[in-house]
Amino acid sequence: MKFIHTIIFGVLMAQAAVAQQPPAVSKTAFPDSALLQPLFALDGQETTAGSVLEANKGQTVLLYIWATWCPDCLKGFPELYAFQQANPDVRTVYFSLDREEQQWRDGIQKFNLKGEHYWFKTGWKNAFTNAIDLNWIPRYLIIAPDGRIAKYYAVKADDPELQKTVNTL
Repeated sequence: MKFIHTIIFGVLMAQAAVAQQPPAVSKTAFPDSALLQPLFALDGQETTAGSVLEANKGQTVLLYIWATWCPDCLKGFPELYAFQQANPDVRTVYFSLDREEQQWRDGIQKFNLKGEHYWFKTGWKNAFTNAIDLNWIPRYLIIAPDGRIAKYYAVKADDPELQKTVNTL
């Protein structure tokens, strides 16, 4: 029985290690399919990922993909808050992968998440998440004022590359 548990544990650990591997290619633009992905705002209005990004053009944006069911997302909030405090001019836009709308809304309140909030009603697999090779959350991207993706892959808010990217913009 110990042997079976060891094998299962090993498989799970290997899967987790592979899941956090950065994508082979760091993209600098979103394909049209990703930009057309529907999202829902806190007011219940449907929009698209492209509309959200276009509305923030001219600003440096931290795009944060998360969910309330994600332990790593919750554990990383102190680092996220520190990043926001250190970078008050960087807008934070949240894309939630929560399964239920009320969980998403409750999480925003419970964790006092400051910024713009949107929800993928479709869950994890959709045109946007597929386009950015989403394999783990939390996921942080830095969007430059011109709309290009300046930092494509980070899974921790205290990743030094996030701050370095912001500093170069």
